[in-house]
Amino acid sequence: MEPKYRLWCVGGGELVGDASSLSCPHAHDSLLRTEYANRRLDLAPYPGIFRYLSWLPVNQPLIPSGGPITFTSHELSREIGLSHLSISFSGYFPERGADLTSCSFKELEALPTLQRFREVGGKIPVVASAGNTGRAFAEVSARCKRPIVIVVPEKALPRLWTTEPAHDIFLVAVCGDYNDAIAVSGALAAVPGCVPEGGAKNVARRDGMGTVVLDAAVTAGRMPDHYFQAVGSGTGGIAAWEAATRLRHDGRYGSRPPRLHLAQNEPFTPMVSAWRNRRREILPSIDMPDARETVKRVMSDVLTNRSPPYGIRGGVYDALQGTGGEMYAVSNAEGGEAMKLILDTVGIDPDPAAAIATAALIQGVRGGIVGQADHVLLNITGGGYERVREDLEIHPIEASARVRPDDGPEKIMQLLETWVKRHG
Repeated sequence: MEPKYRLWCVGGGELVGDASSLSCPHAHDSLLRTEYANRRLDLAPYPGIFRYLSWLPVNQPLIPSGGPITFTSHELSREIGLSHLSISFSGYFPERGADLTSCSFKELEALPTLQRFREVGGKIPVVASAGNTGRAFAEVSARCKRPIVIVVPEKALPRLWTTEPAHDIFLVAVCGDYNDAIAVSGALAAVPGCVPEGGAKNVARRDGMGTVVLDAAVTAGRMPDHYFQAVGSGTGGIAAWEAATRLRHDGRYGSRPPRLHLAQNEPFTPMVSAWRNRRREILPSIDMPDARETVKRVMSDVLTNRSPPYGIRGGVYDALQGTGGEMYAVSNAEGGEAMKLILDTVGIDPDPAAAIATAALIQGVRGGIVGQADHVLLNITGGGYERVREDLEIHPIEASARVRPDDGPEKIMQLLETWVKRHG
């Protein structure tokens, strides 16, 4: 029987036999990508994200689950000056049917990722996060009773909560930034019974996020001309490109993937700088000088990944090049104005990252890059924080351990080993 999907290396073209792989076994600096046996998008009789099960790298749905929703806002369209603006919303907005209770786009990554780990080996994934990803994985863990290890910067702890009591989470707070959390997570993933979650290299995360484009195309009957999103790692942009490529092969939704428009928050804009100079490499001294200081000055610190999958084959650079894409630098002032605009026209409080994306769209329209009659998809990657606190009980997650980046990992690894024996 033909498998549901295969993995192949974008850089070398080789097929990869191990379905749990995160990297090319031939050491190419490249992402792996899923190739589904079914080249036609067949809709499954499940709610939320698993409606698109045929193009997710799992065999069974993880229930209950929410998903992206696509709708139009005539008020926002009028204010921006577009005739065909669609909004993808990933958050909590019951009146619109949005039921991602973590209030984040990242829940679309967590659902297929946790299910895939269960299907390909059952080890406990270790996830590094700037906040939103950690909360999304925690929410799914609490809902579905799946153990997980989450590592975040200490300042992100207030963002770590669930709407159901969480009993299967080992939460580590790092006195440092997101990159420090990534380094600590790498050490903890070596604990027996654990496995690195993989970040951008995890095809389940990318294909989960890609359902935003799938849902928009199914709703509208066509792919958009333009896709706008704010990015920290850029993984969502890669996912949109990959999903659109599959839709092009399907043949029912158009022949041209949408042009990617990706935004970062000034003054931390390394990918903007590199792309404007058409460089595959991010040069820290040029593209992100004083990185530790500039990340403190943005309104959306989830957009401050210092090691994004930009130059890797199949990464952000290739996605932008493949779609004739653009990158935008958005100020805090522009983001603040966009937050108010979304609240006033759409009727929901957006995540700051979504406001950065909206401000980039306004830049694109005013600059003539996007035409008034073009079909545009704006990815509002999170929101509904005020509403979820009104409707549901919020359970803060206490840190299981705290660590400094220069501390030795032995003590915390011992704590984790004991925890894994109870939860594995």
